[in-house]
Amino acid sequence: MYCGIPTQRSCARAWAAAASAINQTRGEGYNVVIDVEDPRNHDDCDNAVITLVDRFLKTHDESPVVTVANTIFPQSLYVKYGAPDFFVVYLRDFDRLTETKRWGRYFERMTRHQKADGGTYNPLQDLIDKIRRQENAGVRYTSAYELAVYDPLLDGRSLYGGQCLSFLSFKLHPEHGLMLTAMYRNHTYIRRCLGNLIGLGRLHAFVAKEAGVKLGSLTSVSTHAKLDSGDRWGITEARKLIGQALELLDDK
Repeated sequence: MYCGIPTQRSCARAWAAAASAINQTRGEGYNVVIDVEDPRNHDDCDNAVITLVDRFLKTHDESPVVTVANTIFPQSLYVKYGAPDFFVVYLRDFDRLTETKRWGRYFERMTRHQKADGGTYNPLQDLIDKIRRQENAGVRYTSAYELAVYDPLLDGRSLYGGQCLSFLSFKLHPEHGLMLTAMYRNHTYIRRCLGNLIGLGRLHAFVAKEAGVKLGSLTSVSTHAKLDSGDRWGITEARKLIGQALELLDDK
């Protein structure tokens, strides 16, 4: 069982198409495949959709789109400090947070991992270095660049409320450049999906730039997808939001 969404040219368009498809399957889907041609692309229509969703989330006391995106990639820190300095700043700031505010910050999981000897290393930087070394050597290995976000020690016993982004797989295509596939065990399409796609796009662009390779397409696989509603809004409001987004994008 799967639901394939036709390739879209931007994250906002991909979200609107996927949310609309889930709406047509009674608000739930399995193995939903979203493909974004250019995850950096944001035209005026895309920005209008992002503003629409952002206003909806803020009105219902939920995290705005940029906050969700920042859990995957802290764009403002990267712009301000550059790489690799922004890694240090991010992890310093992360360590100052209380335990209750740390959950869901995937970038920390990507950039700090315990070694057997008790030390730490940066898996994301290692991945970038590996791609760069292969490119500089003129050797292109297609399928050798993976990042695990799921941690069995932290997440293995959780049945509800655990991390949703589980795995990232980068592929070097000879024509299309660096492609990224993100695997989600669960994906809420109102609260998180648009922000997650934008965050993944920023992470994707960062890796391509730092590794010195062409940016390719972004693919998200939601093994379980949900058009979320609940205490703060009903399914009718969620459907109205999707309809408004589609109107903003219609014939554009």
